[in-house]
Amino acid sequence: MNRYERLNALLEILGERGRIEVDEVSERLQVSGATIRRDLDHLAEQRLLTRTHGGAVAHAVAYDLPMRYKTVRHAEEKQRIARAAAEMVWPGAVVGLNGGTTTTEVARTLVARSDGDAVITVVTNALNIANELSVRPQVKLVVTGGVARAQSYELMSSLAEKILNELSLDITFLGVDAIDAVAGASAHHEGEAAINRLLAERAGKVVVVTDSSKIGARAFASICATPAIDVLITDTGADEDDVRRFRERGLQVVQA
Repeated sequence: MNRYERLNALLEILGERGRIEVDEVSERLQVSGATIRRDLDHLAEQRLLTRTHGGAVAHAVAYDLPMRYKTVRHAEEKQRIARAAAEMVWPGAVVGLNGGTTTTEVARTLVARSDGDAVITVVTNALNIANELSVRPQVKLVVTGGVARAQSYELMSSLAEKILNELSLDITFLGVDAIDAVAGASAHHEGEAAINRLLAERAGKVVVVTDSSKIGARAFASICATPAIDVLITDTGADEDDVRRFRERGLQVVQA
């Protein structure tokens, strides 16, 4: 287990329990107590937790992890989802992408499979996606502008809304923090949810891309209702009852 995997695991355990002890997580992750203490000190410096004698406590029981600590989670599933998503894009399409690890994989896969000189247009509010695509000659890149949120690298605010209100997209791929058959798609942060909602509204087709750990859950801020989503692409680990409920509400569900 490398350091990013340990940091991710520590934050996930902390999010579940609200408190962790060095000795306990040292045994669970099979690394030394000294290593765990250094990791906790590093996370405390970034204000992601509060150190205690012998461990740490969360600032809140549930919180959103910074995206740089999410990259190792469900990596294989996200790559399969991205390949299925890329198959839905045709040469010349105008594609919307919000931020997130799954949509980042979609962006990478789109570029990798681009056909010769065929150009696609990508509209995104995600700085990390924009950074990767800006040097790709087969991509016309449009960045929304706005105020950056360090947690997710996404641009928000009325500046982003003004840009999106002037555009029409063929297809939008939305990464979400949660999706439920009744409640629809949602995000932890209300500013992100507002921009994601607009990316969906401006698109002819809306595709949610998410691993199965997000299915059947609800987050703080609504992105869009279930009828506004055309396709859900997830992995084969999705619960059969959840998949059935989505299909009953008219969604096409693709399990990659």
